[in-house]
Amino acid sequence: MEAPAVVPRAVPPRQLAWLRTELAGWQSDGLITDDQAERIAVRYRPGAEHARISIGRVLLSLGGGFVGIGLIWLVAANLDQLSPVSHFVAVTLIWLAFLVGGEVLAARKASPPVVGAARLLAALGIGAVVFQAAQSLQVPAFEPRLVGLWSAAALVHAYATRAYMPFLVGVITGVGWWFSQPMWDEPSGLTVVLLLGAGAVLAASLAVLHDTRIDSFAWTWRTVAGGMALVALFVAAIPDVGSDELTWGLWLVLALAVAVAAAAAAAAIRPRRRILEPAGAVVVLVVAYLLAQWQTATDTTSVDAADWLHAAVSVAAYVVLAVALVALGTVREHPPLTWMAMTGLVVFTTFQSFAVFAPIVTGAWLFVVLGTVFLGTGFLFDRARRELTQALDTDADNEGAGR
Repeated sequence: MEAPAVVPRAVPPRQLAWLRTELAGWQSDGLITDDQAERIAVRYRPGAEHARISIGRVLLSLGGGFVGIGLIWLVAANLDQLSPVSHFVAVTLIWLAFLVGGEVLAARKASPPVVGAARLLAALGIGAVVFQAAQSLQVPAFEPRLVGLWSAAALVHAYATRAYMPFLVGVITGVGWWFSQPMWDEPSGLTVVLLLGAGAVLAASLAVLHDTRIDSFAWTWRTVAGGMALVALFVAAIPDVGSDELTWGLWLVLALAVAVAAAAAAAAIRPRRRILEPAGAVVVLVVAYLLAQWQTATDTTSVDAADWLHAAVSVAAYVVLAVALVALGTVREHPPLTWMAMTGLVVFTTFQSFAVFAPIVTGAWLFVVLGTVFLGTGFLFDRARRELTQALDTDADNEGAGR
């Protein structure tokens, strides 16, 4: 009687690579035979990397977020029953209770979702403290520097405790400050493009610096870098986005300097192939700036050769970036990069088609052309992903056999 066929079980790629390496080591040590190793290996296949999300974790995170936002709202409402000093003392005590309570729970090995909720409250509470202090000092609450201080405080908490929830709050508020502070002085399309490109360089460099040290932080920085790079090229390709003259304000210069310093640190600390990520982000920054500076006509009823060339170069650059992000997502086992790249390419191509090509290719033919482009691009994406995955699996097998 034949043995029933084994249905391979999907496991995360990282675990599968580890298993294959271990199998090769066991073979070389004589613990198992080649046939036994093969029979074990065929029971598993690469699957998607995913995180288990429980209802309790979601509810605790939502509860922490609502309470923290409500606390900031109370500060903004400027309760008349207390003096500004009493407000500040009360908010500070609440923040300290959340801060100390979260770390006490972590020290006692409490449930991770509960610890995460307490730390989220502390990260949001420090924002309330910042805004209350500004209110007491008669500083306008809408100034970007207050968001910057909030981000800095949350990131200090995150790195001191290696806690993800304060880190997430710090990254979100930091991204908001990154754009609002330079735009506060000199808003322009070129400023947005440069900030997006520089942000991609900074985030990619930080992702490389965090790899193998704090993986969850590296994962988030890599996601931010991919998103900023995609948006940078998208904005840069908008016709006439660089029509306003660029003013080199202090904050814009500092943003570019910080991005360059982070890339240099990544190159010095993490050489070899890892430096390709920040280097690629630098290329995106340069290409986005040049595209934004390339002025074309804005009249969509009259599309000339310069408009066609600008659109073609923009689409080509975007496709190259999308393919690079797909490859990076495969190598780093980072599915959000792949989905962002494919979604961004669809949105970008549609935008370019309707903005530039619609006056020439109209009606149903425009959708036929778009569908053809998407089908061809999807085929190339899938083939590139499969070949890259196969190459990585072959490299892992060769590395394991050579041990």
